[in-house]
Amino acid sequence: MADNLPSEFDVIVIGTGLPESIIAAACSRSGQRVLHVDSRSYYGGNWASFSFSGLLSWLREYQENRDIVNENPAWEEQILENEEAIALGRNDKTIQHVEVFCYASQDLHDGVEEAGALQKNHASVTSANSTEAGDSACLPTEDESLSTMSCEMPTGQTPSSDPEHALEVNDVDTTGEKENHCDDKTCVASTSEEETNENVPTVEDIAEQPKQNRITYSQIIKEGRRFNIDLVSKVLYSRGLLIDLLIKSNVSRYAEFKNITRILAFREGRVEQVPCSRADVFNSKQLSMVEKRMLMKFLTFCMEYEEHLDEYKDYEKITFSEYLKTQKLTPNLQYFVLHSIAMTSETASSTIDGLKATKNFLHCLGRYGNTPFLFPLYGQGELPQCFCRMCAVFGGIYCLRHSVQCLVVDKESGRCKAIIDQFGQRIMSKHFLVEDSYFSENTCSHVQYRQISRAVLITDRSVLQTDSDQQISILTVPAEESGTSAVRVIELCSSTMTCMKGTYLVHLTCTSSKSAREDLEPVVQKLFTPYTELEIENEEVEKPRLLWALYFNMRDSSDVSRSSYNDLPSNVYVCSGPDCGLGNDNAVKQAETLFQQICPNEEFCPPPPNPEDIILDGDSLQPGASDSSAVLEANSETPKETASLGNPEEPSE
Repeated sequence: MADNLPSEFDVIVIGTGLPESIIAAACSRSGQRVLHVDSRSYYGGNWASFSFSGLLSWLREYQENRDIVNENPAWEEQILENEEAIALGRNDKTIQHVEVFCYASQDLHDGVEEAGALQKNHASVTSANSTEAGDSACLPTEDESLSTMSCEMPTGQTPSSDPEHALEVNDVDTTGEKENHCDDKTCVASTSEEETNENVPTVEDIAEQPKQNRITYSQIIKEGRRFNIDLVSKVLYSRGLLIDLLIKSNVSRYAEFKNITRILAFREGRVEQVPCSRADVFNSKQLSMVEKRMLMKFLTFCMEYEEHLDEYKDYEKITFSEYLKTQKLTPNLQYFVLHSIAMTSETASSTIDGLKATKNFLHCLGRYGNTPFLFPLYGQGELPQCFCRMCAVFGGIYCLRHSVQCLVVDKESGRCKAIIDQFGQRIMSKHFLVEDSYFSENTCSHVQYRQISRAVLITDRSVLQTDSDQQISILTVPAEESGTSAVRVIELCSSTMTCMKGTYLVHLTCTSSKSAREDLEPVVQKLFTPYTELEIENEEVEKPRLLWALYFNMRDSSDVSRSSYNDLPSNVYVCSGPDCGLGNDNAVKQAETLFQQICPNEEFCPPPPNPEDIILDGDSLQPGASDSSAVLEANSETPKETASLGNPEEPSE
């Protein structure tokens, strides 16, 4: 495969995380020749999503990767006298302290396999400029990623005309995996009830599932393709930078979203729902009439706090928690505002930080639903793949399972001039973007990293049961000890296409102070009870049962300064991994900043041209447009689709 790669590009991107994928899409859209490579066999890096079996494979790869011993590099022979090399690391050390626990009945038989599993081929190079341009429209495909993805057919190609595609589509339909909700071969990005109600489980689907209290490990394995488990747990603010970018660039057509349905609070050992909108506040039975008026008055002030400097100027140097105590709010309201609306630290967040966070929360309310947040169907790992698809449409070339051995630096100019890949091929470029985890220990010897504690749980019911079993919830559990962080809990139901019916997928996240299990297990014990056979007979179980749990620590490189890395050339740019924040603003800001350094006079991710505006004369055609015009036409967005994400309903009060 490497022999077929061109020998020169404008931009080489190493790593397929969200920031790298956004930059690759922006550069490709602006006419740059982009090569996007990843040594992994899947898209997304630490932003990826996996099926259950894919996650188990990822855990095995982690163990094998940890045991790799660096051999004598053969590429050193290719370095000339006027050059020097920056070796890249072979071991991914961003994941630590991995612990897995299975509480469900392990009646696993040798014959139990994942339903609908397909054999994977290993084609890993795709280009929108090649004769296989149609395949690039489906980037990333199941062949290249452990987390599968639906894709639309290129123009002029039908399922019946291609046996391989016909098999893939039929498999999607029969297994209930990633249905391709398409209209005229165009995937629809939708957040409305009408367009997403086909994702809600039917009575027949529920009837086919085993009884809720009889879920076994073999059933989880068999239904493993219904899981899409994120390594990093985030949501999208409805007026955040990522939503704005998805709409502006038209990448929203490659994804679908659901609204987070409720915000929860954990207080005095109980989980309760927090009123968010004006209607929620006045319909709430938890608050007295006096509290409702207090809360509405304070939230109204937060929306306009910048215009009333005198009211908070004297409190700028104290924490937001202390400031709330001066605002004539009851302890109940202070708790709701601090932990469920502002979602800030009780000890570390200043008054200004808290007011900004509260205003942002309120500003995002009502754009797409009754809460400020959206969640992408099939998981957070879909988002990097959406931008990779855009890059491929405009001519970007993709190589998975393709490692880079070193960066080649010209001694005279001090600039990086090329990479040498695993096959010994030297590929020239003007700019190089490298994800932090690819650098060796020598390059990162002075870097101080923070850590994120993560837990992924599979449970049998929601932490707060209601008439509907299709709730998507965010819950913040405050820190109990000094020096520890509040734990963010995101609970996903089966209609998000991230877990099998009859189960919930629960993500826990906090800034690390110890190992992930030590940080998060106390919260898990408060909210859940381990599944045991003895409890099956007890129908009245107070807490949801815990069926399976994974704990791990992930590196947080988001606050690392570029100057911390040793001897990087000026045209080598560093992309960080996921941060601990709830949203994705840090990744978008980073991508735009680096793009402006590479292409200072270009617009960042402008809308793609309409198919009818593309001129098919060779001389006046834009780079990459001819090869992808059919793809653009197949994916063109209708006014209805634009309205689904770009023109939401008026905010509700």
